Amino acid sequence: MHAWEAIQKTLDFIETNISEKIGIEQLAKESALSLFYYQRLFSRLVKKPVREYIKLRRLAFACESLADKQRRILDIALDCGFGSHETFTRAFKEAYKMTPEEYREQPVIFNQFDKPDLLLNYTMIDQGVPLISDGLVLEFNRKTTLQPILFMGVTGIIPIVGQMPLGEATGIDMPGQVWEKFHQEKQFISRIKGGRELGVAYLGDVPEGYFTYFAGAEVAQETEDSRFVKWELPAREYIVCGFEAENFEQLVTVAINKAVKYSGLWLEKHGLTMDVYSPEMYYDSSPDGSYMELWMPTSEKC
Repeated sequence: MHAWEAIQKTLDFIETNISEKIGIEQLAKESALSLFYYQRLFSRLVKKPVREYIKLRRLAFACESLADKQRRILDIALDCGFGSHETFTRAFKEAYKMTPEEYREQPVIFNQFDKPDLLLNYTMIDQGVPLISDGLVLEFNRKTTLQPILFMGVTGIIPIVGQMPLGEATGIDMPGQVWEKFHQEKQFISRIKGGRELGVAYLGDVPEGYFTYFAGAEVAQETEDSRFVKWELPAREYIVCGFEAENFEQLVTVAINKAVKYSGLWLEKHGLTMDVYSPEMYYDSSPDGSYMELWMPTSEKC
């Protein structure tokens, strides 16, 4: 067994026993590693100490349960492995800057610390060869656009802190708020029938420590409407990472976070660097949609 496989085994164990008392000694035994080496290796591969990781995963489970207002917050806290209401509230506020009660009254989309899929750090695939791992199916291909593709939508100025790295930051999902704004207004966009939706982060004219996020729909031509701005996907060759997930919610959270991280590793291993933008292309905006693509403009490393 490789060292990363030993850690992945305990990540799976934590996920299925999240409501139980989990001791680090127990996890070290599951991994067949010494207590010292297990903790050291876990922190290196997962980028969080074991106890901190368990707390963050428990909070992620708790956020899902808080949507059910028929359940008491204390019961949710206990079911997710927290010893008391006070312990849960303190951890929740530290991660999300609000209390569980405040979140329940005014729900927002949160970034969560995802369960890592360590296999993706150690497996390389060729173009056109799907990779299946922990519920994720992804594939890399090259695509060339001969004409720019035009999108109309809305933007937001987003602080980097609390948003990056993907799948490791906790806090309000601010690009998600841009998408919410877009979905409220998109009925007024003269979009192409069957056209795609796109999200993209880029610098733009923003202060240091921030980035611009655009969410929009594919259109045939620009329209004069002060509610919307345009963004063009330049004509050029792209490395396209297409990926699927079991449902739309997983697609736009855990799956995209994994795909972005793996794409960076894939490009590096193939001697490529990516330009400053990497659009997320959505082909089905229905709740049952489960496929999307990352379009990555690349160049050879010097």
